[in-house]
Amino acid sequence: MSDPVIKRALVSVSDKTGIVDFCRELSAMGVEIFSTGGTLKSLQDSGISAASISTITGFPEIMDGRVKTLHPKIHGGLLAVRENTDHVNQAKENGIDFIDLVVVNLYPFEATVAKPDVSFEDAIENIDIGGPSMLRSAAKNNESVTVVTDSADYSIVLQEMKENNGTTKRTTRLLLALKVFELTSRYDRAIASYLNGAIGVKQQEAAATMTIKLERELDMRYGENPHQSAGLYRLTDSEGSRAFGNFFEKLHGKELSYNNMLDIAAATALIEEFRGEEPTVVIIKHTNPCGVAQASTLVEAYHRAFSTDTQAPFGGIIVFNRPLDMDTAKAVNEIFTEILIAPAFEDGVLDMLMKKKDRRLVQQTHVLPKGGWEFKSTPFGMLVQERDSKIVAKEDLTVVTKRQPTEEEVADMMFAWKICKHIKSNTILYVKNRQTFGVGAGQMSRVDSSKIARWKASEVGLDLHGSVVASDAFFPFADGLLAAAEAGVTAVIQPGGSIRDNEVIEAADANNLAMVFTGMRHFKH
Repeated sequence: MSDPVIKRALVSVSDKTGIVDFCRELSAMGVEIFSTGGTLKSLQDSGISAASISTITGFPEIMDGRVKTLHPKIHGGLLAVRENTDHVNQAKENGIDFIDLVVVNLYPFEATVAKPDVSFEDAIENIDIGGPSMLRSAAKNNESVTVVTDSADYSIVLQEMKENNGTTKRTTRLLLALKVFELTSRYDRAIASYLNGAIGVKQQEAAATMTIKLERELDMRYGENPHQSAGLYRLTDSEGSRAFGNFFEKLHGKELSYNNMLDIAAATALIEEFRGEEPTVVIIKHTNPCGVAQASTLVEAYHRAFSTDTQAPFGGIIVFNRPLDMDTAKAVNEIFTEILIAPAFEDGVLDMLMKKKDRRLVQQTHVLPKGGWEFKSTPFGMLVQERDSKIVAKEDLTVVTKRQPTEEEVADMMFAWKICKHIKSNTILYVKNRQTFGVGAGQMSRVDSSKIARWKASEVGLDLHGSVVASDAFFPFADGLLAAAEAGVTAVIQPGGSIRDNEVIEAADANNLAMVFTGMRHFKH
């Protein structure tokens, strides 16, 4: 069939951006315009010839505008198949005229419920019924009907009508129809998410069904590798909307990449463990911490974190739990780093750091949400799990050895345990005086992780005597603990739960080690 000439348009928009100019152009091309409520008034006040929808339906808008477009003369005019003789005859018999163009955007439900003082009644009144119905009808019949939901598309429609004697291209109508169903799908998910929250029951386990909305926030240059395309998407689910821009602001440097985003997520998740504590610095490389330390000053904390591994920080990500001061910034500026993240930057720091054009400077503007769900895609489905946000307090520790740990050992063990869950399994972590001394990550064997951690410490001349060791899961055999004892460890923190726990405890007692069980493991795949 040939592209239909647009003769009659139905226009009803909540967001009136550009609508007057658009309709003025339509009217100049001889298009008959019908409209509703506030849109009709805007058009008529601007001198544009437009008639009320009631002139089509023969029925007034009723119930505070809740019912105005839900009528056979509207939906018949949208859904009739122009090439179907029966449809055409039925339209004539029932006094139904075709509608060729629909311009509708929906009540601002998401903007309404985003207001901190919104009432439930206001939210409900902003659920659009007629708008989605008209959009879906028009989009379904995209062979004959052009449907516009986005003011950015007004110019495209006008240009095609001018170039093609009042018609639009079939490919354009299909793309516009696609945008309709993307819009209505997001809209319904937003309503479902709000109502789920309004019920007031926090989901305690993975639900039978989950509704999420993904909307692209940033284009990535590529994914993990240049041959992989990627993007960053805002996530909206029953817990609200989460987006990079809600929590961070990039102040300087190149565009952030896919891998940058993964590292930022890893770095900030770990630094949140030390919010409100002494000055703390975390250095991340490929999502694993290669150095973490606390001290009385930020610059000292940085030097101590850096001393854990003096090679890995090059090209890494550094995050601070305090505003970045000039002394620390000067120290950091001595090496190349991909990203620096801080809650603020003291006077003069940004000017100095911006002299390196490729380095990204990111300000964390808001605290990351705790808890919630995390999603991981597989080729055969989506895995969903609760975030590993539970913490262990000192009173939760169970001492299982004859020797009780000292206060200093407990402090180091608690510091190590916070870091341990952010390292890829298998994890063995050595800590001394609130500084990482050796990090063993991502090995198939826990003993291998311990060997790597010890080797890394020896490479930079860090003495493990008097340190504590943390393991993200239980020691399945005593050999892992014995390796730590040989390195000079005095205390051990681990989940416990192995069938050989007694054997491991006996080995600890034989080496005068203090050992505590947390009862909670932290596998990180």
